Amino acid sequence: MYAPLPAADRRAQTRPPGGADGQPHSLPLQGLFGLTENDRASVTELFVMKLAQVSVVWPFTLAIQLLTCSLLVALVLFDGTSTGERIIGIAVHTAILAVGSLLVFATVRLPAASALASYKRNRIVTLCAAAMAATLTSLLWAITTMPDGAIQLDSTIAVGGLIGVTAVSLHPIRAATLGFATGLVLALAVLAGPSVSVAIALAFLGCLIAATVSLARIDHARELDRETASNEGRIAVKMITEFEDHGAGWFWEADRQGRVTYLSDKVARDIMPAGTAVGQLLTDLFRMDSDAPGTERTLAFHISSRTSFADYSVCAAAQQCERWWSISGRPVVDDLGRFQGFIGSGSDLTEQRKSEAEITRLALFDSLTGLANRQRMRISLEKTLAQNTGPYRATSLFLMDLDRFKAVNDTLGHPAGDALLQQVAQRLQRGVGDAGLVGRLGGDEFKVVLPGMGNRDALATLAKDLIASLSQPYFISGTAVTIGCSIGIAISPDDGETSETLVRNADLALYAAKGDGRGVHRFFSDEMLAGARTRKLLEDDLRVAVAEGAFHLCYQPVVSTKTVRIVGYEALIRWNHPTRGMVSPADFIPVAEECGLIEAIGEWVLRTACIEAARWPDGIRVAVNVSPIQFANPVLPAIVTSALAQSGIAPRRLELEITEGVFLDETRSSEQMFKALKGVGVRLALDDFGTGYSSLGYLRNAPFDKIKIDQSFVKGAAEPGNRNAAIIKAIVTLADTLGMETTAEGVEVQDEIDLLRDLGCSHIQGYVYGRPVRAEEAMRQLGVENGTATASGFKVSRAPRTKMLRSARIMIGGVRGDVRIRDISTSGAMVDGLRIDGDPYGVEMQIELLEDQLTPARVRWARDGKAGIEFHEAFNLDRLNHGQTSRIRRAG
Repeated sequence: MYAPLPAADRRAQTRPPGGADGQPHSLPLQGLFGLTENDRASVTELFVMKLAQVSVVWPFTLAIQLLTCSLLVALVLFDGTSTGERIIGIAVHTAILAVGSLLVFATVRLPAASALASYKRNRIVTLCAAAMAATLTSLLWAITTMPDGAIQLDSTIAVGGLIGVTAVSLHPIRAATLGFATGLVLALAVLAGPSVSVAIALAFLGCLIAATVSLARIDHARELDRETASNEGRIAVKMITEFEDHGAGWFWEADRQGRVTYLSDKVARDIMPAGTAVGQLLTDLFRMDSDAPGTERTLAFHISSRTSFADYSVCAAAQQCERWWSISGRPVVDDLGRFQGFIGSGSDLTEQRKSEAEITRLALFDSLTGLANRQRMRISLEKTLAQNTGPYRATSLFLMDLDRFKAVNDTLGHPAGDALLQQVAQRLQRGVGDAGLVGRLGGDEFKVVLPGMGNRDALATLAKDLIASLSQPYFISGTAVTIGCSIGIAISPDDGETSETLVRNADLALYAAKGDGRGVHRFFSDEMLAGARTRKLLEDDLRVAVAEGAFHLCYQPVVSTKTVRIVGYEALIRWNHPTRGMVSPADFIPVAEECGLIEAIGEWVLRTACIEAARWPDGIRVAVNVSPIQFANPVLPAIVTSALAQSGIAPRRLELEITEGVFLDETRSSEQMFKALKGVGVRLALDDFGTGYSSLGYLRNAPFDKIKIDQSFVKGAAEPGNRNAAIIKAIVTLADTLGMETTAEGVEVQDEIDLLRDLGCSHIQGYVYGRPVRAEEAMRQLGVENGTATASGFKVSRAPRTKMLRSARIMIGGVRGDVRIRDISTSGAMVDGLRIDGDPYGVEMQIELLEDQLTPARVRWARDGKAGIEFHEAFNLDRLNHGQTSRIRRAG
C-alpha cells in the first residue's frame, strides 16, 4: 500500500546531481564502467542490475546469432561458386561467434557465474563483446569478397542485422558497448589498413566513447541520488512501520472526495480482510459509536464540511464491532490554499474498551460462565418484583444445585470442574431461552428468574426439561461425566412479595428436593417452612442436649465368624428427648452436621465409648464413627490421644470407622490425617463400603485395618440367584489380599451367617446377634460363656412373595393334575391340592406357570393338602404380569 513521503521527495529533487558527496566525476573511467571493484554497495547493485538486464535478452540474441550463422552457412553451401576455403572460413567465424556468445550467456545467466564479483563479470562480457565484434567485422569483410549477387546481398544484410542486434543487447552494460564498438573499429583497421573508412570509424568511435562516458556518469549520479533518497525513505518508512506495528497508533489519508488513498496495513486488514481499503469512502469503512459522548456530528458531516475532528470512536462498518479505534483528522491544503483532502491518525481502543467492559462484567457477570452473578440476579429480581402491576402478575424463581458436582471436581480436578460449569451454563441458557434470566450464585448453585410465569404445569415442565438436560453426559478432557440437578421453585406473590422472602422459600424448596433423593424439583409449600422451623427447633433442642449431656451410648456386638465370640462393639449414639421421645440419629445427626455441633457430639461419643470400654475385658474392641467434618479437623489425633489417655485403654482396642465421604476432599491433608491416626496406634475401618463414591484408590492409599460391607449387599445374599454373594466374595478376596479384616453389617437371618462364613467374611454385625444395648448389658453378654454369641431371628432367607389365587397344571412322574397357587416368589411357590404319598422332600415335578410352558421344580414340604415347591432356576415374575394378567388376582 502506498505511503507518501513528501519531505523525502523534496530533498531528492533539490539534491545536486552529483550525489551525496557532490563529486562522483572523480571516479576513474574503469570505476564508471564497472570494470574495477567498488566499495559502495549501491554502485555494485547498479552493475548487477545492468548484468541482469542483459541476461533477460541474451538468450534471444544467442538464438538469433546461431540462426543467422546457420543461414550464412546454408547460403554459402547453396552458392555453387563458393570454394572450400570460403566455406571453412565462414564456419570458423561462426564457431568463434558462438563461443563468445555462449560465454556471455554463461556469465550473465548461469547461477555459478553469479558468485563472481560484478566487475569481473563486466570484464568478461566486455572482452567477449569485443571478440564478437571483431568476428562479425571479419565475417562481413569475407562476405564482401564473394561474387556480386543475391547471396552476397543476403549475407551482408544478415551480418549487418546481427551486428545491430548484438550491439542493442549489450547496450545496458556501457563497457560492453564500448568494447563492441572498439572491436568493430580495430578489426576494420586490421582488415582495411590505413584508409579513409578507418578514419571515419575512429571518429565515430571517439564520439561514442564520449557519449558512453557521459551516460555512465549519469547512471552513477542517479544511483547515488536513488541511494540517498532510498535511505531517507527507508528510515522514514521504518520509523512509521515501527510505530504502526508495535504501537497503538496508525495513519490514514483521503482525497478531496473522502476516498482513502492510504491506510495503515494493520487497520486495513481488520476492516477489509478480503479486499482493499484504498479507493473506498472513509464513511463506508468506519461506523461511529453513537453511544459515545460528543458524537452528535458524524464523519460524513466533517468530510463534506472539510472540518477537523478528533477522538471519534469507530469500528468496521461492514463487520461486527470486534475492534474499536479512535480516529482524528484535519483537512490538507496546498500552497495556494486549495483543498487537497484529509490526513489523520488513530489509535486502537479495543483493549481499553475491553477493560471497561471487563470491569462492568466483573461487577454484574460471573467470570467463569458469563452468566449474571449474584449481584445482578438480586437487582434483576428486585426490579422484576417492583414492576409487577395489576391484580396478579406472577414471577417465578428457580434455585438450582448440581448433584455430584463436588465428586467430579475433586476426582478430575478444578479445571475439569470449571469446564463442566461452563457447559452447564450453556445448557441452562439454551433451556431457559428468552423466558428468563439465568445466573450463577457461586460454586455449583444457579438461579433463574422467570418474569410473568406462574403456571405450575409450565414451570414443572421447564424444571423437568432442565433436569433432564443437565443430567445428560458431559465430555470433559476425553472423559464422560454425569451429574444431576435439584431445583427449588417459589412463585411470587403467593410465596413471597419481596426478593428476600422469595429466595428463602425457593431455598427451602431446593432443600426439600435434595432431601427427596435429588434429581427432582419441588415447589415451595407452607409445610416446608414449617419443616424448616421444626429443624430450627430440633437444632435448638440439640444445643441444649449437648450442653446438658442428654445423650447415651448403646453398643451392638461384632462377632467373629470363626469362634462365634464377641470381639468388639460398635458405639451408637441415642437421644431420648423429654417430649419427642427417642429421636433417631438419622434425624438429628444431619442437623448436627449442618449447625456445627457434630464435632462436640463426636468428641463426647469418643470419650464416653473409651471410658465405658475400659471396663470390658482387655481383648474387646470398641468402634466409634467419625464424621467427615471431624476427620477434616487437624486436632482429631490430639483428641483421640487425649481420650485414650483419659480412659486408659490400649490404642489397639479403639477402632475408628470412617465413611467414604472423607475422600470427597481427598488432598494431602487427608494423607497426613491417616498417617497421624495410625501413629497414635488406633485401628481404622472403612464403613459402608460399596456405597457412595466407591473407589479402589481408597484402599490403595488409606491404611485401613478393616472393611465394613454395607448391609445393602448382605440383605438377600442367601437367596437363590442373588448376585450379592458374588459381590461380597469379591470384597472379601480384595480385603484378604490387602491384609484387612471384613465385617458384614445388617445381618438379620441365620442362614446368612453360614453364607458369610463360607465366603470368608471374618466378622458379622447385625440383629441376628442382638440389638444395640447399654454398656452394662454388654458387660453381661461378655460374661456369658466367655462372650459366645447366640443367633436369633429367622433361620432361612427367602425372596419376597406375591399372594395370588390361580389354577395351574402340574406333572409328577408322568401323572398330570391341577393345583391352585396361593403365593409365589422368584425361587418357589406354595400350592393347594397336592398330596404325595411317602416322603415328599425332593420329589421332582413340573408346573405350568405360563401357558404351554412347564417350569421344572422340586417339592420341599407337603402337609394337609398344601405344599411348598422350589424352582430349579429363578423365575421372572414380570412374565406372569405380562403374559397372564387375566388369570392372576392379587391379594393384600
